[in-house]
Amino acid sequence: MAGGGKETPRQKMIGMMYLVLTALLAMNVSKQILKGYITVNESMVKSRENLSENNKRVTESFEHTINGNPAAAGYFEKAKEAQKMLKEMETYIDQVKLNVIGASEGTDKADTVHLKYAQRIDNYDDPSRVLGVAEPGAVVGGPLSAQELKGKMEKLTSNLVAMLDQMQTNPKTKLLADDYESLKRKINALKPVASGAEEDGVKMTWEVENFYHLPMAAVVCNFNKMAADLKNTEAELLNIFSGASGKLAIKFDKLSAKVIAPSSYIQAGQPYTADIFLAASSSAMTADQMKVLLNGDSATGNGGTEIKIEGGMGKYEVGTSGQGEQKVNGIIKFKKPDGTFENYPWHAAYMVAAPAVAVQLVKMNVMYIGVDNPILVSAAGVSPTDLQVGISGCGATKTGSGGKLVVRATSPGTCMVTVSAKGKSQGPAIPIRVKKIPDPVAKVGGKTGNVEVKKVELGQIGGVGAELAGFDFDAKFVVISFELSAVVKGALKSVACPGNSVNSEARSILSSAGVGSKIFFENVKAKGPDGTIRNIPGVTLKVK
Repeated sequence: MAGGGKETPRQKMIGMMYLVLTALLAMNVSKQILKGYITVNESMVKSRENLSENNKRVTESFEHTINGNPAAAGYFEKAKEAQKMLKEMETYIDQVKLNVIGASEGTDKADTVHLKYAQRIDNYDDPSRVLGVAEPGAVVGGPLSAQELKGKMEKLTSNLVAMLDQMQTNPKTKLLADDYESLKRKINALKPVASGAEEDGVKMTWEVENFYHLPMAAVVCNFNKMAADLKNTEAELLNIFSGASGKLAIKFDKLSAKVIAPSSYIQAGQPYTADIFLAASSSAMTADQMKVLLNGDSATGNGGTEIKIEGGMGKYEVGTSGQGEQKVNGIIKFKKPDGTFENYPWHAAYMVAAPAVAVQLVKMNVMYIGVDNPILVSAAGVSPTDLQVGISGCGATKTGSGGKLVVRATSPGTCMVTVSAKGKSQGPAIPIRVKKIPDPVAKVGGKTGNVEVKKVELGQIGGVGAELAGFDFDAKFVVISFELSAVVKGALKSVACPGNSVNSEARSILSSAGVGSKIFFENVKAKGPDGTIRNIPGVTLKVK
């Protein structure tokens, strides 16, 4: 009988594996890790072969029942008609797949190339090009394109549903209502449907969502998954049609690809390890055959909360609040042939972590007014390209994108940095102090403070500079005025110099100064990158 129109464990696990590998791609996985697609692809190819053999044996058994049960003939003929359509579609998918492999590998003998021997499994461009999805906003049709594949899949599902509808009008081929609805849902699940999402103003089509900018390894896996779905639909159809004939009760073993990792929480620098294998399961379970319970007594099977079953698997979902390792356990109650239940305890653990955001100031642990302050922003488990960073306070503005930003502030205080990803906050706002740039000191002839100089060095003095020693930023101060004074021949002489250069009057004082004279560079004013004018310490020179 039908499996309730729900996906089988094999389909669920194949779909799960495909999603896991697509997620790895989003993390910019290396070519070595991409080879994980090869393992999954080989598993799906093997599943297709196993299903083909099973379907062949079931078809032969189905045919043999006709001699003893003429009523089975109508169902058998319809089964053959559906198998022909499914086989043609499977053959076409393989043609599209081989065309992609050939284009990616640069060979016209793609039928001799297996994915595990391919050299360019990380080729993104050629699969998108030959499938007509090189430009997401302008999908191109043509032979062996994704658009043509979509059209053929739509036609297949339409023809199969039309066949089922026609069968319901004929007493010799009519199905039970539950079987009819179940198989119809199964067939409609093959129909290509786009999610309707938009990216950068472009509405995503089914072709783009399934094939655009994916590596060749992922595209090949995708095609083999489609072909495996066709084989599963064929198996479901044979199961229902042969059951309807009243002569053949068929139970299929299900094969599915599984990935089990010791931990789903990995820190940077640690290796990710997992066991990838084929798991066998029975045909789709119903609630009266198997119950999945949360908690409960493993010895008696009493108590516990029943978990919904879909496609022969319990589907557990719970909200998270507390942090750290969370443990859950329960019981699977399986009905044996004698009608009693066998209890199978299960245990699981998962890690719950609060959103973690890090804001790193590249040069110092504070930001300064009037200069570029580079910062790096990161959030655990979030790609930098998905980060949205906001900054407020201190007149701060930012440039850049993702996790690399440059901030400029106009006033001292504390500014707040907020981080979100895809509209979801990644934690509380992070405060960052903003300070004025420290005052520089005056510098004359390469010297600062109170120093002794030789008479000959006075002639080499051209002006006054401003030095900001030990400051990591490119912050330049420009002297805009200063005063030079000295006692020459018993008389105090002083001159104001606009700008940062020694004028003629100041030059005369310097040339008149003798041994033992003190020369003062005072009232030095300098303008900083923040636009403020600072009075900075001067320089005193004693002639020796």
